[in-house]
Amino acid sequence: MKLGKVIGRVTLSVACPAFKGARWLIINPSDRKTIKTLSEDMESTALSPGPSPVVYDDLGAGVGDIIGYVEGAEAAAPFKNPTPVDAINTAIIDRVFYNPFES
Repeated sequence: MKLGKVIGRVTLSVACPAFKGARWLIINPSDRKTIKTLSEDMESTALSPGPSPVVYDDLGAGVGDIIGYVEGAEAAAPFKNPTPVDAINTAIIDRVFYNPFES
């Protein structure tokens, strides 16, 4: 599972019936540097370099929330039938505590 911050939503005019009732979130994935920032300030807007994935969400996360998500074959596992999804929200994170070991 990876962590990311929700930075936007996607609105669809037509969607696969398997996705009925859910929404799509644009997230900013966290890396070591931004996880440390999130642990200090949940309102942080520090952006990771690179693309912002679109994640299927049926848990109700909103803009500004920190979520846990999975990608790849694991993202399609919750669906009964084969479903074309690349990433799915698996958790809404309340708080992040990050204290790396200093060597």
